[in-house]
Amino acid sequence: MAEQVRAEMVANVWKVVVAEGDTVDDGDTLVILESMKMEIPVVAESAGTVTQLEVAEGDVVQDGDLICVID
Repeated sequence: MAEQVRAEMVANVWKVVVAEGDTVDDGDTLVILESMKMEIPVVAESAGTVTQLEVAEGDVVQDGDLICVID
């Protein structure tokens, strides 16, 4: 079953660590968000392959926005 990784706050996408097609393990960092000068890593909660990446460096995400899908 696909895991949808969503933003949990309003933040800037500071760094994208993965690309579509990358294999990730539980706990791997997917992207790093920046909010109020703090870096917040967004990690995978399950192992799989990144099948959809919806953000790019410099984007602004809102609470609940889709970051990526892991299948």
